[in-house]
Amino acid sequence: MKSKKFLIGLALVGGVAVGFSADVPTPDQVKQLKEMGILPSDVIVDEGNDYFHNLKGPNGKTCASCHGQDGAKLVGAYAKMPRYYKDIDKVADIDIRIKACMTKYMGFPKDKKFKKKFTKKYRVPLAGYVATLSNGMKINVTLDDPQEKEMYEFGKKLWYQRVGGRDLSCAICHEVYAGYRIRLQKLGAPVRDKLYAHWPAYRFSKDKLWTMEDRIRGCYKSYFLYLGKKWDKKKDWVKKPPYYMKELVALELFMKKAANGATVEVPGLLR
Repeated sequence: MKSKKFLIGLALVGGVAVGFSADVPTPDQVKQLKEMGILPSDVIVDEGNDYFHNLKGPNGKTCASCHGQDGAKLVGAYAKMPRYYKDIDKVADIDIRIKACMTKYMGFPKDKKFKKKFTKKYRVPLAGYVATLSNGMKINVTLDDPQEKEMYEFGKKLWYQRVGGRDLSCAICHEVYAGYRIRLQKLGAPVRDKLYAHWPAYRFSKDKLWTMEDRIRGCYKSYFLYLGKKWDKKKDWVKKPPYYMKELVALELFMKKAANGATVEVPGLLR
């Protein structure tokens, strides 16, 4: 961990040398950092690669048992997600899909103990690795299933709905004020600029790789958007919504659909 943080610090200190900024680096800047060996996201993706091929469920299966060596059967899959999956009868993002595979096909128990371990240890590395299998491919999210259409409309509603302690919506920050700075970082325009093409992304300010679920949950926490069932402005505003909830997937689907035609380039790198 110390070495990883040292490398991040080196990237920041050496910002002038590589043209680094407080905003999203260009593909050329990311390439420079990669050549210098200072992209910790690669370590996390490699960890996901190891889990994919070697982590065995209680029934002896690995992810590769179903999806092939080096994820051969998953090439391009991430470019079409979130989408409806008949075997689990729901619209799923990459986080939910991987979790469902591990419980339904690898034999992991559907208990709180596994859910906690999956969320903390396996979720992001596996998601990062699977997402890279679509690198260089165009995002192509369709709404062929009725549940996909319903989820998309729900996500669109959430995007513009003003809620929470600050009466904000996703659109106020990421459309009305897109391009303005909040602290050191410019507010992105994920719908207009098809930013989903770069997620999962490594956030060097957090020293972590995040999926889009993580990013949305962070927004809900930071800007008082999540109320929950019993909201207390003195206690509950710092809470994030739970993982895997419908609202997260709906917002993902809305943003990913808007990114259709963009080329998948993950992991992204940003502040």
